[in-house]
Amino acid sequence: MGLPWIIARARGRLPAAPVAELGDFTATWRVLPLSLAGIAIGLLSAYVALALLRLIGLFTNLFFFQRWDFALVSPAGNRLGALVVLVPAAGALVIGFMARYGSERIRGHGIPEAIESILIRGSRIEPRVAFLKPLSAAISIGSGGPFGAEGPIIMTGGAFGSMVAQFLKLTSAERKTLLVAGAAGGMSATFASPVAAVALAVELLLFEWKPRSLIPVALSSATAAAARRYLIGLGPLFATPPHPLFIGPEGLLGCAVAGLLAGALSALLTGAVYAAEDGFARLPIHWMWWPAIGGLVVGLGGFVFPEALGVGYDSIGALLQGQVPARMIVGILLVKSLIWSVSLGSGTSGGVLAPLLLMGGALGGVEALILPDEGTGFWPLVSMGAILGGTMRSPFTGVIFILELTHDVDVLLPLLVTVTLAHGFTVLALRRSILTEKVSRRGYHLSREYAVDPLEILFVREVMRRDVVALPATMSLETVREERGRRRLLCPVVDTHHRLVGVVTRRDLERLLETQAADGLDRRLSGLVRSDPVVAHPDEPLRAVVHRMAETGLTRLPVVEPGEARRLVGMIALSDLLKARVRSLEAERRRERVLPLRLLLPRGIRRRGRRAGRRDGPRAGNGGEGSAPLA
Repeated sequence: MGLPWIIARARGRLPAAPVAELGDFTATWRVLPLSLAGIAIGLLSAYVALALLRLIGLFTNLFFFQRWDFALVSPAGNRLGALVVLVPAAGALVIGFMARYGSERIRGHGIPEAIESILIRGSRIEPRVAFLKPLSAAISIGSGGPFGAEGPIIMTGGAFGSMVAQFLKLTSAERKTLLVAGAAGGMSATFASPVAAVALAVELLLFEWKPRSLIPVALSSATAAAARRYLIGLGPLFATPPHPLFIGPEGLLGCAVAGLLAGALSALLTGAVYAAEDGFARLPIHWMWWPAIGGLVVGLGGFVFPEALGVGYDSIGALLQGQVPARMIVGILLVKSLIWSVSLGSGTSGGVLAPLLLMGGALGGVEALILPDEGTGFWPLVSMGAILGGTMRSPFTGVIFILELTHDVDVLLPLLVTVTLAHGFTVLALRRSILTEKVSRRGYHLSREYAVDPLEILFVREVMRRDVVALPATMSLETVREERGRRRLLCPVVDTHHRLVGVVTRRDLERLLETQAADGLDRRLSGLVRSDPVVAHPDEPLRAVVHRMAETGLTRLPVVEPGEARRLVGMIALSDLLKARVRSLEAERRRERVLPLRLLLPRGIRRRGRRAGRRDGPRAGNGGEGSAPLA
């Protein structure tokens, strides 16, 4: 056996053998204990949401009305006069001290912090954040901060979910699931929006659509929504007048206009927030004092326009009922937007959903003056969803959230049009959303596009190399010396039936020659074979091979038929896996016309054109230009 055996390229493709292990999903029975933990976290999140709402009510009554009461009230009815300017500044000053000496993680509106914990910190949130975040948010909103409770409750619920997960022996992916379960449960209990909470979790926090995470998160959200009935009460949070089931072409065209305007406002608000943050970063003082300066701006805005203080749930309800005068609409768009951008840019604690709903409703109030009349509160309603979907880049959350807040299913189609166009506007106009920009400024990059990995749908048989040089186990030293000149890093070794015996590396071959030269013994290749090598199978998805390479550190694997036969059929290397990426890039970039345009013409014209082409076309052998050569 002087020459190595050659496995020639197979004619055609290998048969696609069915693989029993492969399925549509990768979920395992681990989803059951995670689901039970998710249900418990959902119940805990409902109580956390109740505590946060009670704290907001308490601090609002203490700051503006000097009474001990947990009821949610609007600070607009206070009688402090000019002293109202100092109240938000005092609350923000307390938050600055809490952030510096407690935890810097309480700064901001909560969702970027949750995203960062998931992607970078292994879904670990410090236990003190679970207590400081709701307290700081309650002080911020209770002292007149123009924020909502949803961002803090998402961060707080996520913190409690992360704490539960850290007490258990879980993987990082499982901790992420329970963290997001707490966040979704908190939002569900706060707004009575269980489906929108799950949609928000998928679009913003999970970064995947898998049963292993979706089922526990959905059960947590459902549990929190059911517990809300007994702790807080039923929804909808905002009742609306009935709207027509179909608004006609003019109405849908108006929805398109409203979506584009909402996208423009979303881009403007996002830019204003980070322009304010950049302005504070240039101040020659420690960031601990920034919230107090932002609080002064809030106080001045509240003195000029008291309705801009606080969450503004009453103003949202009034917009949806069509009971808001022009003065309030202008005040919300100008004053509320300004103080919200400045205070959020200062790094204080508070959420963004409720302010976005309020500013979107005010935009809709302006649009109602010029767009077709589709009923009371129609344009504020669809503009709220559009602002939410455009600013947060979460279109499905924007649609479902508005439906669950109002229970007005008739506006589903207008919402879909408006939210989609607002989302499209911001996607094209802004590189990042108001959420991911903060993560980017901390030195990280986040992609919000989800797609099926091509490594999941391509198999080894489609990219492996079939021209493989295999060495017989009984190979002589002379042949080994011949193989030394071939620059192959890994060589499979087979028996007489082409069954894989093992593998040898180029270093193994060189060692064999050196040893033989030193002791003069006639060593055989079989003594160097590394038995039981790591292999791949032709009917495996490339994802499995990538994981195997990552676990073992190997970059070349022999491909063998499954079963005991272990017949060698090819080799696969790390470079071969790039073929899957090349296919994906080709699908994205290669443009081609599959059907010719002439098919759009009537059949008679196409027939006459073909006859004319045959008459005028080149004739074989006429010696003219373009003539076919003679045989």
